[in-house]
Amino acid sequence: MSIMSLTAVELGKKIKSGEIGVAEAAKAALEEIRNCEEQINSYVTVLEEETILARAEEVQKQIDSGVLDSPLAGVPTAIKDNMCTKGILTTCSSKILGNFVPSYSAEAVRNLEKAGAVIIGKTNMDEFAMGSTTETSAYGITRNPHNKGHVPGGSSGGSCAAVAACECSYALGSDTGGSIRQPSSFCGVTGIKPTYGTVSRYGLIAYGSSLDQIGPIAKDVTDCATILEAISSYDKKDSTSIQREDLDFTSALVADVKGMKIGIPRDYFGEGLDSQVKAAIEKAAGVLEENGALLEEFDLSLVEYAIPAYYVIASAEASSNLSRFDGVKYGYRTGDYEGLHHMYKKTRSEGFGPEVKRRIMLGSFVLSSGYYDAYYLKALRTKALIKKAFDQAFERYDMILAPAAPTTAPKIGESLSDPIKMYLGDIYTISVNLAGLPGISIPCGRDDKGLPIGMQLIGDCFQEKKIIRGAYTFEQNRSKEQ
Repeated sequence: MSIMSLTAVELGKKIKSGEIGVAEAAKAALEEIRNCEEQINSYVTVLEEETILARAEEVQKQIDSGVLDSPLAGVPTAIKDNMCTKGILTTCSSKILGNFVPSYSAEAVRNLEKAGAVIIGKTNMDEFAMGSTTETSAYGITRNPHNKGHVPGGSSGGSCAAVAACECSYALGSDTGGSIRQPSSFCGVTGIKPTYGTVSRYGLIAYGSSLDQIGPIAKDVTDCATILEAISSYDKKDSTSIQREDLDFTSALVADVKGMKIGIPRDYFGEGLDSQVKAAIEKAAGVLEENGALLEEFDLSLVEYAIPAYYVIASAEASSNLSRFDGVKYGYRTGDYEGLHHMYKKTRSEGFGPEVKRRIMLGSFVLSSGYYDAYYLKALRTKALIKKAFDQAFERYDMILAPAAPTTAPKIGESLSDPIKMYLGDIYTISVNLAGLPGISIPCGRDDKGLPIGMQLIGDCFQEKKIIRGAYTFEQNRSKEQ
């Protein structure tokens, strides 16, 4: 077995035991990047080998001296390119940040570095996380390692593709409307979106501030729980950060769901769900039922309103958040302009891509004085009703089981030509962000083209341990075909 085919925790154990050196692991990751990157394009930036090996040497010394005992110490990782990394180019896959090198690191990145992570590079993404396919990047599209004619999903498609192609042991992604769970499903990897506020958003370049959350992407549930434990912390620098005492997520790695009640929303299994995806999800549900879980169908109301509510709220917040990119303080500035306002307009016209412009315009429209009540306030009320519907569901169920996406990965170009179709692809993930809930995507099968299918488990606020337990039980008991 090659080094990079090991899970992050398996590799960490071998590093700790001295069987594999930190530098050896880093070189193995760089070798995979050299072999795959031309076809996959997972990375925007790969650090210089000398920089990586210097960090590897530093971590190795700390492991050898007993200073570092984290299960992730020395393991090669990648960071989505919307998280600030001190001294490393951070672009959000946009031309407008093509020269931005932060002077500080995101809190989640700092937490990983404290745990001894060796950062290999920054992964490609949809520009400013706006997209579901990783085709809107200014640095070219990322391809699905399972079939290079298909997308990896988005917006964390670069992180998911890098893990699937073994170009890193694990990666960080961000999830605003499913951007960890949907590409994890498309790429056949595991990803967790934690409860809003569990992981600090300090240093995450904002898209929709009330929806964004950082989470791990890895090969299995054990890795994800271990990484989530490492990056979760209360942070005074983030006003939405929550002080929690129950961050020992690895304690939930127990293959036992006996007596747990799992709700299956009828609304998620109707029109629009691919028949092969439906069959794989039902088979996965059967595995949990065979292991003692109690399954029950129920009606989760307001699903049809989740997508319009999400795109109104997210676009409104994006139009506000992206106003800071004006060519004055940092990032790209147009070369030829007459006066300040002309410079603003020309910089943004040249710096932002079509999908970002579309969402800025939509956000500015719904926040305008004539339409604020009709659209934005109505979307906020809908968001509250969706949260209420989930609250009622969790009075009866320990978790909710659903598809992560209605189809497997579409072909490159298919979704981008039809933005509405792309938006509808987030139907099963968006409401989780609107309600601030945790969700996990875990591979549960393949379609007849060999493309992965992902199952999603959704938990109540602060109940990550329940969905980790459910996912781990499935993972330990699934058949080889899944």
